[in-house]
Amino acid sequence: MTTQRVAAAQERLTDVDADGLVLFPSVDMAYISGFTDEPMERHLFCFVGRDGDPIFVAPEMYDEQIRDTSHVTDVRTWADGDDPLAHVEDIADELGFRGGHLLVDDRMWARFTHDLRATLPHATFELASAVIEPLRLRKNADEQAALRTAAAVADRASVAVRELGVDAIGLTEAEFASRIESELTAHGGNGTSFDVIVGSGPNSAKPHHRHSDREIEAGDPVVLDFGTRVDGYPSDQTRTTVFAGDPPNKFTDIHATVCDALEAGVAAVEPGATAESVDAAARAVIENAGYSEAFIHRTGHGLGLEVHEPPYIVDGNDRKLEPGMVFSIEPGVYLDDEFGVRVEDIVIVTENGCERLNDSPRGWQSL
Repeated sequence: MTTQRVAAAQERLTDVDADGLVLFPSVDMAYISGFTDEPMERHLFCFVGRDGDPIFVAPEMYDEQIRDTSHVTDVRTWADGDDPLAHVEDIADELGFRGGHLLVDDRMWARFTHDLRATLPHATFELASAVIEPLRLRKNADEQAALRTAAAVADRASVAVRELGVDAIGLTEAEFASRIESELTAHGGNGTSFDVIVGSGPNSAKPHHRHSDREIEAGDPVVLDFGTRVDGYPSDQTRTTVFAGDPPNKFTDIHATVCDALEAGVAAVEPGATAESVDAAARAVIENAGYSEAFIHRTGHGLGLEVHEPPYIVDGNDRKLEPGMVFSIEPGVYLDDEFGVRVEDIVIVTENGCERLNDSPRGWQSL
């Protein structure tokens, strides 16, 4: 798959009149080369020209790791004490990069960008997303399959933890988050795709609260937002539950409104529709219910190698939806110091509309 991605990236380089890519440890490097790692203080780059094979420059300690995980066979290593930028100069000469138009990884650390500019003072630099973002926007069959499986794992974990019912009362948010993590693993997930969000009571009004030592109480609305990974691809779903007791005044009406907004957003998804039109469809339901000021974030975000990536489902984004795009629809209403409600599903744009990846119950009652 990654060799096909290299060919597609090289075709895009020609389209945008750029001479090459310089990638840094990131999701873009993983997408193009198959190798992934956290960025460190040592110089590690992957160079992709308009034709030919990519070339890695890497610390020698990474040699075997790159060869085991990447299709790239040209790996130029350097030892501690060597000057890695000498390799960069050699590769620039080979690929014609010295005075070229280069696209650097959007997430490259400033010090490495500085070193590239100093080493190649006659080159011009822009961002690699001009080439890679269009390739990552539409997921192929293998990517879609991984996303479906990851969503199914999250659905099964959601059902399992929501069956706790009254037994959830007295657990801290952090303890509940640990239960979610265990269920994700038990149902076949690979860890969590982001820090689990368990927002109970007034914490549910904070969209990205994460979790704390607050104990879940009877009557608390509890926002549960979590996901896992399968074959490198994530899931992301949100449900809002009351585990026992009576919810606050207005809660049931607001929950119904948010669910209606979710359905309106899903119904608006089709090829040719714009990202902002999906946002508008979901937002109109909440506005008509009188809570426009309490819907304080965009309606959704793309999902792929990253949990948050294009397309962003937000007012002002006139990007047209295409089959294979994958994104969340997650309307919410947040009342400061009271409670919040968010419900989220992931959809894949199809030829005729969309495929909904989540099917766990969306109601607020414990299961």
